[in-house]
Amino acid sequence: MNAQRHPNTTRSILVITLSNIGDAVMTTPVLEALHRRYPDAVIDIVADRRSSEVFTHCPYRGHIVFKEKRAGWRGTLQLVRTLRRTRYDLIVDLRTDGLSYLLRADRRLTKRHRQARGPHAVEQHMGVIAALGATDIPPTHIWLTPQLEQAAEQRLHTLPGTRWLALGPGANWEPKIWPAAQFRDLITHLADAFDGVILLGGPSDTDRCGSVAQNCPLPHVNLAGQTGLLEAAAVLARATVFVGNDSGLGHLASAVGTPTLTLFGPGQPERYRPWGEHVRWLTSPENDLNRLGAEAVAGEAREMYRLG
Repeated sequence: MNAQRHPNTTRSILVITLSNIGDAVMTTPVLEALHRRYPDAVIDIVADRRSSEVFTHCPYRGHIVFKEKRAGWRGTLQLVRTLRRTRYDLIVDLRTDGLSYLLRADRRLTKRHRQARGPHAVEQHMGVIAALGATDIPPTHIWLTPQLEQAAEQRLHTLPGTRWLALGPGANWEPKIWPAAQFRDLITHLADAFDGVILLGGPSDTDRCGSVAQNCPLPHVNLAGQTGLLEAAAVLARATVFVGNDSGLGHLASAVGTPTLTLFGPGQPERYRPWGEHVRWLTSPENDLNRLGAEAVAGEAREMYRLG
């Protein structure tokens, strides 16, 4: 069937997204492009439970259906049974080449037939829907509410001024983590440029953020383990600059328009860096973050400050 079917006849779409927070954020340009192409369509989303919060307030989404990786084949069978209750006009599978063919749909777009757009994950996802005529790549996006913005304001009410440096000292793998001592040195190098520091992370980052906060030369708030994804995004939206390791926080920061500097040890920044207009990254010598100095990071952060 013609992939460029008239927008008025496409009313139900299913998008199968990815698991990790950053990966989920990098699928939001596809959602935005589909909405622009089919403004009357309702988009159901298959997502991982831990990152599904990213899509909570998307105004054109329908149901969020969880893909439970730990549930094994039984979980996959239940997922298929649930999704087969609906016949979709279009399924866009950004995750696998197989699941969509077990479901009912008029047409399917998968990674198997994507068109080359570039090396970045966002460009690769957009290549999946290139047959629809989507050419412009929207920015990544996080949908916030006034309530989330008010909660973030309350979290930060003790900080003076408005020039705030947000830091993400954690990550999901030790080699991807810049040492806490270097984050402390970074704050010292930037103490003249910012009024306060915001420390963010999950529950596993509490001790690390606490270590960074020790003897901090600037007023600070340590929110590690105290926010969900959307509240963290709302906090990041109020920051002047974000500096962090290769983790989901950098993707949240860029998705709310905050100038973002990501520090890479092992990894592929050309593919997995945050996507956005005001995004920079540093790759450590020999992919070893222990060899990346605070002075070099501070220099880049000052450049990012001019964008804030």
